[in-house]
Amino acid sequence: MRGSDTRKRIDVTLLIASFGIAVGIVLVVLGLLSSETGREQLGLPVAIESVDPITGATQVPQQTRVFVDLVDGYEAVLVIDGVELPNVSLDDVAKVPPALGGDQETGGDQIDLPDGTLYEPGNNTYTYVPAEDALVEPFATGQHTATVLYWKIDDGREKAQSFSWNFYVV
Repeated sequence: MRGSDTRKRIDVTLLIASFGIAVGIVLVVLGLLSSETGREQLGLPVAIESVDPITGATQVPQQTRVFVDLVDGYEAVLVIDGVELPNVSLDDVAKVPPALGGDQETGGDQIDLPDGTLYEPGNNTYTYVPAEDALVEPFATGQHTATVLYWKIDDGREKAQSFSWNFYVV
């Protein structure tokens, strides 16, 4: 018996299991590093912060809104299924009470909005909700296309760019 030879024998099954776990961890890390999420996955231009319904949505209700949020310094118009919608500024239709410098009483009255895209200047958002007898009526089942034409305020509409996306209504 030799006292100096105390080497342990390598357990082959433990070695194979350890190698399998190491390969699994490497694959998970590589998958996470190569995945696209958020803005990258949607392919949104820098000037557009978000759109709704999202690109490629497949379970969209018939009366869903079409919404675009732009970064400051841009203006836009929405085109839904080939129909360009006029913008209606929230500032133009909101009633301001005399106490705040306006000339109309609000009194909790409902206001009627003209047909078009509701533009909220403070948030730089554009929203259209389809309605009966409107320019765009509630969506029929099937694929629909929304396009936003957007431009820097200083450049004007002549230098507009566009972004289109599709969604499927159920």
